[in-house]
Amino acid sequence: MVEVARSGFVAIVGRPNVGKSTLMNHILGQKISITSHKPQTTRHRILGIKSEGDLQVIYVDTPGLHLQAKKAVNRYMNRAASSALSDVDLILFVLEAGRWTDEDQNVLDRLKNSQVPVVAVVNKIDRLNDKNELLPYLARLSERYAFEAVMPLSALKGDNIGALEETVAQRIPEGPALFPADQVTDRSERFLAAELVREKLMRNLGKELPYALTVEIEQFREEEPERLHINALIWVERDSQKRIVIGKGGRVLKEVGRQARLDMERLFGQRVFLELWVKVKEGWSDSERALRNFGYRDEY
Repeated sequence: MVEVARSGFVAIVGRPNVGKSTLMNHILGQKISITSHKPQTTRHRILGIKSEGDLQVIYVDTPGLHLQAKKAVNRYMNRAASSALSDVDLILFVLEAGRWTDEDQNVLDRLKNSQVPVVAVVNKIDRLNDKNELLPYLARLSERYAFEAVMPLSALKGDNIGALEETVAQRIPEGPALFPADQVTDRSERFLAAELVREKLMRNLGKELPYALTVEIEQFREEEPERLHINALIWVERDSQKRIVIGKGGRVLKEVGRQARLDMERLFGQRVFLELWVKVKEGWSDSERALRNFGYRDEY
């Protein structure tokens, strides 16, 4: 019996900080989307492609859908997430076990209008203090919407990820592969390098500052065999922020560079020489023009 080829798109959506990027990275077995404990770490729609035999699943990692979209960058993120709800075969609605917020309800309201089957993915079950809370939570969740399935799991620890992938595979339609079998993302190495620098900034800086910065790759070239030379510009909105990013004696910037370089070497499979510079562009996060210049372009 000849197996029928299947391929399809699966959107991963939810409010900020529920573990969408961690989930996709675990499914793929490598880091494609950056992660941190801070909300809104993911700013762009990113494809993660998993090919196994005659099955190809294209996961669409999205920024968290949020209610407070005061700045242009926040509105861009909401548009990027909303646009992923169309032209997909399945939606994974990621939630945090034991919690239901106004932003979760906002996401569900959008999903009700999408006409696409939805699987509720209840993440972070390992963080529940009282495991007896899980079953009542799942029951209440099932009453909110007619989900295709409700899947409790831990994206961080990998618990029940296999069962989720089986559920996804059952709902992928027939069709030829859309990407080469060895391709894992639609994003360029330049994009991934910028994201890795931004991830380290998110993880090393205080609560608010990461939202006032973005990263632009100025140079990305192979200097010699097996050695990349990368220049990255870190853009902030005020001189005071620039001083914080650099740190006393350059300490913060050096540590960010060290961590990013190590991740880049693992990702690109070669040595990396990384230079970081910090520049100021006032109000970039609320300027549509600046956002386009920094690569924040709507994709439909």
